[in-house]
Amino acid sequence: MEIKFDKGYLQELYDTGKTTDKKHRFQPQIAAKYRKAVDILESVTGVEELYRYNALHYEVLKGDKDGLESVRVNDQYRIEFKTAKVTSEMAATICSIVELSNHYK
Repeated sequence: MEIKFDKGYLQELYDTGKTTDKKHRFQPQIAAKYRKAVDILESVTGVEELYRYNALHYEVLKGDKDGLESVRVNDQYRIEFKTAKVTSEMAATICSIVELSNHYK
């Protein structure tokens, strides 16, 4: 999948393992697991392949988050994202990472 980050802090967290934004600070082990989950998202060719990774707990969200999908970073955090199929010579899925959120909020 081709990955696009909707928010700058998500790109920064992936690239450097930390953010300069004081509102979005995460422990180093969370940042490492986040990078690993994004790497897995990038390596698959379609969301169907995410079911192979049981630890990610891939799911399509419902209710007020309808239209979003998620994978778990750990028990507390998940990556929320949107996918869209792009039709051209080769079918590609664009994965837009929306949020790294605490799913207990």
